[in-house]
Amino acid sequence: MSSLHKSRIADFQDVLKEPTIALEKLRGLSFSGIPCEDGLRCLCWKILLNYLPLERASWTSVLAKQRELYSQFLREMIIQPGIAKANMGVSREDVTFEDHPLNPNPDSRWNTYFKDNEVLLQIDKDVRRLCPDISFFQSATEYPCLLILDPQNEFETLRKRVEQTTLKSQTVARNRSGVTNMSSPHKLPASSLNEYEVLPNGCEAHWEVVERILFIYAKLNPGIAYVQGMNEIVGPLYYTFATDPNSEWKEHAEADTFFCFTNLMAEIRDNFIKSLDDSQCGITYKMEKVYSTLKDKDAELYLKLQEQNIKPQFFAFRWLTLLLSQEFLLPDVIRIWDSLFADDSRFDFLLLVCCSMLTLIREQLLEGDFTVNMRLLQDYPITDVCQILQKAKELQDSK
Repeated sequence: MSSLHKSRIADFQDVLKEPTIALEKLRGLSFSGIPCEDGLRCLCWKILLNYLPLERASWTSVLAKQRELYSQFLREMIIQPGIAKANMGVSREDVTFEDHPLNPNPDSRWNTYFKDNEVLLQIDKDVRRLCPDISFFQSATEYPCLLILDPQNEFETLRKRVEQTTLKSQTVARNRSGVTNMSSPHKLPASSLNEYEVLPNGCEAHWEVVERILFIYAKLNPGIAYVQGMNEIVGPLYYTFATDPNSEWKEHAEADTFFCFTNLMAEIRDNFIKSLDDSQCGITYKMEKVYSTLKDKDAELYLKLQEQNIKPQFFAFRWLTLLLSQEFLLPDVIRIWDSLFADDSRFDFLLLVCCSMLTLIREQLLEGDFTVNMRLLQDYPITDVCQILQKAKELQDSK
């Protein structure tokens, strides 16, 4: 470890041990990258995402309260109607005439359950494919959720719920003449239920934890629910917290990720709401801002892209909505997010990062035709994110 790196670690530790964290100082340090040693990044992200307050003395009580609140969400929302809860002091609620699986009443708990399954199936499909270049999300967590996995609690794991729902939809099907066919579950294609080997009972993979986080978020935020791409936002957050070297923090990665993700989504959720696309807070406005910034910084490149009718929607939609999580490898995404979370005007810096990505490949773009340039923009060629961030900082300073 270089003396410069040791010095940076010491700078972070000095800021973080103060009774009241100096936020601007922490932002300044974090903007240039947060060391991963001693769990510094995990701690800094929790502060920068407004999960931990600036007063250190209140951390213990805030964390205890939030983690208990998350446990309560699990108890209330990952439940199948009609399941016994006698050991939790609640009488058994069997299927009744008023509320049964075929009840068409929209307020029926069973109706809600089946609607939730539609959201859950989409989440499940997305989270199973998280970061396919690493094995982390397919491997077992050291801290499976005992509340859900304890058979005495009779909670239903989301994995089992998805398998049951998928099985029902695939074993009963109508052919084109309206005749109902029943197919054997043993003849289902191997990829239909599980793309990866299922872990034994009592274990759960990291992707299952992410699935639970997204499902709870969707239940608590029915106005937006789940939109494809949210999995790419929660993934790097959870990975960072679940690999914290401090086991006391790592054990609570699920709850901590949920609240940090919720806070982050409060700032970027407009990107996911289609009805806001053309408003001043929507994604279309932000994409156009990337081009207007490019026009100010590099008019020649801007005109070339305009001339080829390469609209920002073709590439910047994904860049902005997913905070560049699909353009780079996970460690590089995490480094970019250090700077994004530290930005005091929040995601204005992201617009500059996108602009810097364009200017760094300007020569190739100026020479290329539409097809070549689209390939460049949708499969970005530069992998040195420090170079990209440095260029973005130059653009920021030249304003």
